[in-house]
Amino acid sequence: MLVNNAGILKAAPLAEHDDDLFERTFAINTRGTFNTLREAAARMNDGGRIVNFSSTALALKLPGYAIYNASKAAVEAFTAVFAKELRGRNIRVNAVAPGPVATELFLDGKSEEQIQQFAKMPPLERLGQPNDIAAVVAFLAGTQSGWVNGQVLRANGGLA
Repeated sequence: MLVNNAGILKAAPLAEHDDDLFERTFAINTRGTFNTLREAAARMNDGGRIVNFSSTALALKLPGYAIYNASKAAVEAFTAVFAKELRGRNIRVNAVAPGPVATELFLDGKSEEQIQQFAKMPPLERLGQPNDIAAVVAFLAGTQSGWVNGQVLRANGGLA
């Protein structure tokens, strides 16, 4: 089992992003996933499971998220293509795309007002909790999702 969940999020308008932040975002969010997928191709036993992390931010297209979204769009592309590249090995490759979840990654740098605004966006009117996402990862890793492969599951309280 491989779970690619390392990530950073620094929201800023595209025109205000500097090269260092661009490189850092892609190094962690995209290159890290690429490197572990490449290693999984060589090392993972047949029948394994891979869960990559994307983000519901892609669907929202919020100002300030262009670089972050681009890094996560690459992860979604990796997921769909890699699932097909592992044909014949019974390795399932999927992604989970959380909405706003009460984690340090999401909360860092946001005012209480911004946090409450995000909490009210989903129809369930709350931020996701880490255990909400853990349950989705467990589902994708388990036997009940045996026919799910190459998919992105958006766990976001109905936000998008």
